[in-house]
Amino acid sequence: MILQALNEYYDRKAEDPESEMAPPGFEWKEIPFVIVLGTDGMPVSIEETYEGEGKNRRAKRFLVPQAVKRASNIEANLFWDNPEYALGVPLKGKPERVSKQHETFKKRIDDLGKVLDDGFSAIKTFLAKDHKEQLLQPLGECWTTLVKEGGNLTFRLAGDKNLILERQGIRVQMAAASKKSTEGDNGVCLVTGRDDVIQRLHPSIKGVYGAQSSGANIVSFNLDAFRSFNKNQGVNAPVGKSVVFAYTTALNHLLSKGSRQRMQVGDASTVFWAEKATVFEKQFADFFGESPKDDPDRGTQAVEGLFKSADTGAFSAEEGAGNRFYVLGLSPNASRIAVRFWIVDTVAGMAGKIRRHFEDMRIIHGPKDKDFLSLFRLLVSTSAQGKAENIPPNLAGDTIRSILQGLPYPKTLLQAAIRRLRAEHTVTHARAALIKACINRATRFKNPNVQEELTMSLDENNTNIGYRLGRLFATLEKIQQEANPGINATIRDKFYGAASGTPVAVFGNLMRLKNHHLSKLESPGRRIFFERLIGRIIDGVNAGPGFPPHLNLDDQGRFAIGYYHQMQTFYAKKINDNELTDKEEGR
Repeated sequence: MILQALNEYYDRKAEDPESEMAPPGFEWKEIPFVIVLGTDGMPVSIEETYEGEGKNRRAKRFLVPQAVKRASNIEANLFWDNPEYALGVPLKGKPERVSKQHETFKKRIDDLGKVLDDGFSAIKTFLAKDHKEQLLQPLGECWTTLVKEGGNLTFRLAGDKNLILERQGIRVQMAAASKKSTEGDNGVCLVTGRDDVIQRLHPSIKGVYGAQSSGANIVSFNLDAFRSFNKNQGVNAPVGKSVVFAYTTALNHLLSKGSRQRMQVGDASTVFWAEKATVFEKQFADFFGESPKDDPDRGTQAVEGLFKSADTGAFSAEEGAGNRFYVLGLSPNASRIAVRFWIVDTVAGMAGKIRRHFEDMRIIHGPKDKDFLSLFRLLVSTSAQGKAENIPPNLAGDTIRSILQGLPYPKTLLQAAIRRLRAEHTVTHARAALIKACINRATRFKNPNVQEELTMSLDENNTNIGYRLGRLFATLEKIQQEANPGINATIRDKFYGAASGTPVAVFGNLMRLKNHHLSKLESPGRRIFFERLIGRIIDGVNAGPGFPPHLNLDDQGRFAIGYYHQMQTFYAKKINDNELTDKEEGR
């Protein structure tokens, strides 16, 4: 199913001339250096194709013959390669091996046969020369950089704008040679069901975070334990040559640098695409990823557009139920790639599930907090020291799967958020949103009639013991803060973990301490306000057996939301009171 969807995506993009999808037998490759040759085969200059600086420094991409598959064997690319293959100049390898590599490079060009083309003659003449290093050294700093970096290179004829491999006569000869190539056994392709040449080795997939820089494989067999009926390597999973090229080209295109159809979810490099062209395909990454610095509102605007689509029907009527949407998560596994998750849905179905996610995450917040938080911000709020590398590797993948399949969030997500609260004693907007969403989804799946247990803002009718104790704890802290302005450490810093986990151990002392703090308040009206508020909160607590000896994980989450809601209410009232005072002074 994965290979079939990628094959269809290649066919779709190949029809679009602006997609830059490589045609069969070619690939887009960054080539840092171009050696310019005269018609006599003498090198004229060396050009660097780098653009940008620092992390943005990138070599220009060219459409070149597809790279060969090589590990320890000697195989050369056609018309382009590293300096050891293309020039026979030892950089890291042994001179004897480099000499063989260069001979292989020359043989690949010779195998094209006779080509009546000035560029072809020039490159053959140049490759036949000995001591190429002596001819290239006088060409300046570019040669020094080439030797130092060892980047790929190719050739261009002086006076031409295009590379030698792009000349018409050479392209025609390469196409003819490709048709003659029938390496491999004929068989029925598992993807198309048609007869084709079965590809023994599949091209590498590059761009998966954490995998080998040279690339890794999805389909690969190299041990006897993986073989059946004495079939070697790719014949164990027979995929036709045309499909192999299509799916690897499509996947490398999706994973390429600068692709708007990939995002990093924990250790899973995640790509996504639609069966037919859709705006949703372009916006998908904006729903979950971090907005760029030059466009900080991109994510918010994308989510707002998603909510409006429910009214306009943009992803239902227009797209139709038949437009499938695919999400593929890939993780490194030695020299192979593991499929972390594979999710298939319609565009309308996927849009609805993502919209449900943001609805579940909605919670009251301060004026400086964003209305919609990216997946990265949510996950990093659960990690030690707020660092991305401390996010558990499986947590991100499990979370995105839950969102896109409309399932309850993983229990480990709630555990991670609660663990951070107990360690840092700070109920942030992101943590509160996560906890609310986890509890509401779990409740909804247990009882579909209850769509929302925890509301977006303060719910005075919620009688859950954890929620009530959270509100009570926030009120006791607020009393302490007003009784001791500028206090450095409050009861939250000292007792939050115990109060949310084993209430009976601390709330008795906190209630006695509260009387001392109330006596220090100068305003009698303020004392009466807090006493009445505490009475209303603990009325539900006193209706039971008193303060419980412990709270389970879900009730610890409700404790955090009760605390957060009550503190946000105090904060909002303070802002409103200040605004009212400012208006009165303005009169």
